[in-house]
Amino acid sequence: MIWSVSVGKLEIDDIGLESLVDAFYARVRADAALGPIFNDAIGDWPEHLEKLTDFWSSVMLTSGRYKGQPVPAHMKHKAQITPELFARWLALWAQTTDALMIPEAAAALQDRARRIAQSLQLAMFIRLGGRPVPHPCPTSSVLQADHG
Repeated sequence: MIWSVSVGKLEIDDIGLESLVDAFYARVRADAALGPIFNDAIGDWPEHLEKLTDFWSSVMLTSGRYKGQPVPAHMKHKAQITPELFARWLALWAQTTDALMIPEAAAALQDRARRIAQSLQLAMFIRLGGRPVPHPCPTSSVLQADHG
């Protein structure tokens, strides 16, 4: 992928994705709602950040570096995760990508994150043969309402 250059903004490449992941998860760790969940779940942050950078490299650059399984990883923490927290995560992701990435890259990363979040929520909250758990929340209103 080739992206136009905006002064001071990152592109979707290995350096841009690593910088984005580091900055975003620093915000997540400090967030009042998301921080406690992530900080309890992650034992080795440097290793986890490397894995997440590999994930986004695989998703956006088709590098094939990520070898994990996101659904089982998130299912381990299902009792602590709600659709509202997905919305909060997505809003924080949008803020971070808008701040750090060139506009085209930010839009592409946000779109992909929304799709991934929707898939994870379907896997976590929808029961076959039963009633669905609350409908996923909008992507930006939660964080803006708290911090906008």
